[in-house]
Amino acid sequence: MRKSHRTAAVLATLTAALSLTTLAGTSATAAPAKAAAPVACTAATTKVTVQEVQRPLNHLLLTAKNTGTKPCYAYNAPFLRFDDAQAATHVVEDSQPQSVITLKPGESAYAGIGTSSPEGSEGHQAEKLGVLFSNRAMDGGAGSTTYPKLPAGGVYVDSSAYVTYWQSNPADALVW
Repeated sequence: MRKSHRTAAVLATLTAALSLTTLAGTSATAAPAKAAAPVACTAATTKVTVQEVQRPLNHLLLTAKNTGTKPCYAYNAPFLRFDDAQAATHVVEDSQPQSVITLKPGESAYAGIGTSSPEGSEGHQAEKLGVLFSNRAMDGGAGSTTYPKLPAGGVYVDSSAYVTYWQSNPADALVW
């Protein structure tokens, strides 16, 4: 009878030890890592570049590449100012995509910029471009203004200049 009490006690101890080991092993791996919540894209989390395009004429392509560690939302359209303009460049409302453009780290968003047209007036050679990301409500900026380099010699801009909403691919940005 003594032997079965000892055997039962040893078995109970082993069962408890195995249960604790199993629980300790699962608790460390049971909770998956939480995905980073997206933030608004800003100059601090993106690299903004401008390039001249062959077609359509009088257009530039604005690219914002997420250089941060979290996904970011490219809300609405960027606010643009050529040189020291008092007002932001006109936004093409018809270019609004069906949803907000979300950029994972390393991904890019695109906006088309029309610089001039035969209907425009008061043109000048712009040497500087200020880009400010929009906040969600499009009633103000997110972060600070960034100044991507314009093509060598600047760009001719007149009163008909405009910018599109952010798009997920360059072809959609240049349709307008």
